[in-house]
Amino acid sequence: MKLQFTYGRLPPGLTLKDPATLVATWFGSGLVPFASGTWGTLAALPFAWAIWSLGGWNLLALATLCVSALGIWAADAVSTRTGVKDAGFVVVDEVAGMWLTLLAAPFTPAGWIAAFVLFRIADILKPFPAGWADRSVRGGLGVMLDDLLAALWSALAVWLLATYGPLETAFAQ
Repeated sequence: MKLQFTYGRLPPGLTLKDPATLVATWFGSGLVPFASGTWGTLAALPFAWAIWSLGGWNLLALATLCVSALGIWAADAVSTRTGVKDAGFVVVDEVAGMWLTLLAAPFTPAGWIAAFVLFRIADILKPFPAGWADRSVRGGLGVMLDDLLAALWSALAVWLLATYGPLETAFAQ
């Protein structure tokens, strides 16, 4: 049975008291009634900053792996309950994708802004193989995989800009 839902609210039967829903919506940030993917991506940044501040690149990489695995579980649980392949309020995939992109960015405001913008572009455009994963892979893995694959493209773009691009000096640490 496919449940109907209105943006900004969870469908009947889901609640933020449920751990899978809490993770899938990234603590409710996916419930913003417009541009939920962008809001989920923004909500990823303070967590990434805290993780990076505590343990640098290595801890953020580990956290990215953990949130990706947790996201597969949470997105799968929410998809199963709602019958919706990739509900707009599920934004844990944006969190994992943003964190993956940040792994290639300098720990500077300019680096993080570039990472944010480039990840949003890649997430929306879904360059190959992200588009293929979005269309072909089902369940929680499918929800997460397209964003992680898009993040590889945005991470490459951030790294190229930081290393060789015209903004190289803006990214200097």
